[in-house]
Amino acid sequence: MNVLGIETSCDETAAAVVRRDADGRGEIRSSVVLSQIEEHSAFGGVVPEIAARAHVEALDRIIAAALHDAGLELKDVDAVAATAGPGLIGGLIVGLTSAKALAWASGKPLFAINHLEGHALTARLTHNIAFPYLLLLVSGGHTQLVAVHGVGRYERLGTTIDDAAGEAFDKTAKLLGLGYPGGPRVEQRAGNGDPSRFDLPRPLKGRKGADFSFAGLKTAVRLAAEAASPLTEKDVDDLAAGFQQAAVDCLADRTRNALVGSTVTRFTALVAAGGVAANRAVANALQRIAGENGLPLVLPPLALCGDNAAMIAWAAAERMSLAPSATGWSGDTGHPALARWPLDTLAPPQALA
Repeated sequence: MNVLGIETSCDETAAAVVRRDADGRGEIRSSVVLSQIEEHSAFGGVVPEIAARAHVEALDRIIAAALHDAGLELKDVDAVAATAGPGLIGGLIVGLTSAKALAWASGKPLFAINHLEGHALTARLTHNIAFPYLLLLVSGGHTQLVAVHGVGRYERLGTTIDDAAGEAFDKTAKLLGLGYPGGPRVEQRAGNGDPSRFDLPRPLKGRKGADFSFAGLKTAVRLAAEAASPLTEKDVDDLAAGFQQAAVDCLADRTRNALVGSTVTRFTALVAAGGVAANRAVANALQRIAGENGLPLVLPPLALCGDNAAMIAWAAAERMSLAPSATGWSGDTGHPALARWPLDTLAPPQALA
């Protein structure tokens, strides 16, 4: 089956066509992502109203480009899928409404997909791994540890009690005058810095459970920067390095706890997804943890770590393959856009029948 996916939950306008073969293997036939970095960089972060307007202006041609690159027309796809949440509500409405119109006009089934499920299942698209696996979802809007038991079967083991890790990276970058997006710029400056110079906290490290907290770390970086002001280039490098090491230590500690504390007898892999998973220091720490537990570390390609439509199309294909009666099914045409939509509330695909 071939599925057209649409993603507009934040500041990327994306469309893709993904094929799922009968043996369960996936192929990305096209993936087009238009970044809005330039529109938001002057503000140091994403402005929801600007993001929604940019989606309106670009989405039609992005969808057309994805179909063209895949060598298909709309009539050739088997289903249409779009992110319905969680995310910025204006952007979600743009993408989901467009998908509903395309599905209605073509008579194809529509799947309203949870953005987090897209991230959760990406490793099956890229590496065809088996269930169950442990997912560290770490991005600008989300930081969670999830036991992925199957399609639609997600057990949240830990989540952030305040800020997401990616948000902490972006806010630290803004504080240090590094610009937006902050994650890659903090990583770049950290490579030249001394991570031990500033005494920064590791919130919740060493405690039971697998929850995260990054608000206190952000505050500590701000106070350290104020104390060292005016900042030299060396100060910025060292603060970036200290922050990054503290964040990595927190992510590693919580992930270890999730592996040990889960009721799953044996995971097949440790999977990382989301934009922060592209950080090499984070990936290296996770590689050590996976090795300690005799597990492979699965990291999707860089292009699939951030927001993209291929993961949305794949999540729909996974659901469609497990619910054969969904062929020709259009029950999601009334699905609303949801700013909040917890991953562990999703129903298995059989519920679609």
